[in-house]
Amino acid sequence: MKPFRDMRLPHAWLVTLAAPDDFDGWRDQARRLVQCDVPPDRVVWEAPHGAGGSAGGDLFAQGDRRLPVPPAEAPQPRVSRQFLQIAQSVILHSDSKRFDLLYRLLWRLQSRPRLMEDAADADVGQADRLARQVRRDIHKMRAFLRFRVVEEEDGAERYVAWFEPEHHILRANAGFFVRRFTTMRWSILTPQGTLNWDGETLQEGPPAERTDAPSGDPTEDLWRRYYASIFNPARLKIGAMLKEMPRKYWKNMPEAALIPELVATAQAREATMVESGKPVFQDQERPVNLKQIAKDIEACRRCPIGCNGTDAVAGEGPSHAPLMIVGEQPGDVEEQQGRPFVGPAGQVLRSHLEQAGIDLGDAWLTNAVKHFKFVPRGKRRLHQSPTAKEIDICRWWVESERLLVRPRLILALGASAARSLLGRTVSVQKERSRPHVLEDGTELWLTTHPSYLLRLQDDARAGEEQRFAEDLRAVAARLKELTS
Repeated sequence: MKPFRDMRLPHAWLVTLAAPDDFDGWRDQARRLVQCDVPPDRVVWEAPHGAGGSAGGDLFAQGDRRLPVPPAEAPQPRVSRQFLQIAQSVILHSDSKRFDLLYRLLWRLQSRPRLMEDAADADVGQADRLARQVRRDIHKMRAFLRFRVVEEEDGAERYVAWFEPEHHILRANAGFFVRRFTTMRWSILTPQGTLNWDGETLQEGPPAERTDAPSGDPTEDLWRRYYASIFNPARLKIGAMLKEMPRKYWKNMPEAALIPELVATAQAREATMVESGKPVFQDQERPVNLKQIAKDIEACRRCPIGCNGTDAVAGEGPSHAPLMIVGEQPGDVEEQQGRPFVGPAGQVLRSHLEQAGIDLGDAWLTNAVKHFKFVPRGKRRLHQSPTAKEIDICRWWVESERLLVRPRLILALGASAARSLLGRTVSVQKERSRPHVLEDGTELWLTTHPSYLLRLQDDARAGEEQRFAEDLRAVAARLKELTS
């Protein structure tokens, strides 16, 4: 590049970038300018407005635009990782002065390597504001973009969406949509440019207009019903909602048409929700013995699992056992035989309990969920994990068993069993192998479910099975201390 005459900036260098989001181009040219000791007030940056358009002309841009050649002895510019991270966001902003700001920061970093740590610095503060605005725009595109299905000439379906980004984020967001909708054929249309994905290749296209995008499709009725069903009137905060989801995005969101009515009826819906949200066992008295629990769980229909046609599996063991072992749910074999822990996972558990020196004659065996949840696969019934809500509903039965058995120690096998006893989801791997004291003073120990061991390959199973055995030996030792 060659200096040109600008009445405002004498002998300035004109740097033309390939695109408004051309970070690599800006970085390479900015590095060379620093090496050539060109100060920020002698550089003019220009870039095209659209994703692939041409740069706007400059009245004073005349002559050779090649960059000066840095001296051989010129050192590489110093730059912090923090600057590079924030610069990659700032470069996407629509502010025409973003290139000047970044080059000014780069220039100053050569004499102040820790400049980016100075939050009071005007340039650093401005870069941070621009970066945050870009990140927010990226989030808005991911949250508020809506695809509508259209049929192409070959009969295949293509999903088309319209969005109006505030900044040059289209290409920066492309990878997200490719990963999220890999198997779909889709197009994203914006005033800056378009993205087209055919399931294998991503292509860019010219800017589009709103009329190029479809206005609706049959699936939107389903989406609106879903949105209405998950709308929580008890958590409605109109100010926060408008801040997070500004009205300007509503025209592209089919569910937005429901918002005025949902807001207007929120108070009445909240009252209905509170009434329906009462505990399902609120009016039921606790069972007086374990036999009554076995009888009552057979008739329990308070969750979908209880309504799937399977027989409930009650706990078994001594009525005042010092040890209570809680699994997730009965499996296919357990449901057929009506006994807990008699299937493949149960056999693994019984074998390890025996090796650890734990007598099953001293243990109450039960499950967090009393019915077998499954999905049919031909003649087979494949295990399906219960939801948190299903575990929480059935927790009332586990608590009833615990109140009657009054064990000194409880062993929970897996995350579902842990939730049924703690009332919250925990990481078994982090919380295992140590005691947790419940409100009534009972010690709770967590370990993995034996079915987890069965799913592992031989090389991984050996190590996990050893940890499982160590957990049971620790439980056996602690149980001995508590009962001696």
